[in-house]
Amino acid sequence: MEAIFDVESSSALSDTQKRRVVARAGPVLRAVAQDERSQARNRELVLERLVEQLRRALKVERRRVATQPTAASRERRLEQKRRRARTKRLRRPGPDD
Repeated sequence: MEAIFDVESSSALSDTQKRRVVARAGPVLRAVAQDERSQARNRELVLERLVEQLRRALKVERRRVATQPTAASRERRLEQKRRRARTKRLRRPGPDD
């Protein structure tokens, strides 16, 4: 079973949505299902796959908002650096060596 969805001739999508789908998935979406012996079940599967492709192509990624590190995380980082420096300082040979 094969399902084909022509994005550009669709009346269900707005122009903005059509542009987004064409840019991400192409002008024609195609899904194939031959998993089951039942034609009805294959039809269900092919429609689910087509809908999933369309959903992924229409999804708008949220912009990442840059944030500053918290005061506690900065302090933890500096404390970790101090602890590491102290460990390395103890490994150095002393003045009498």
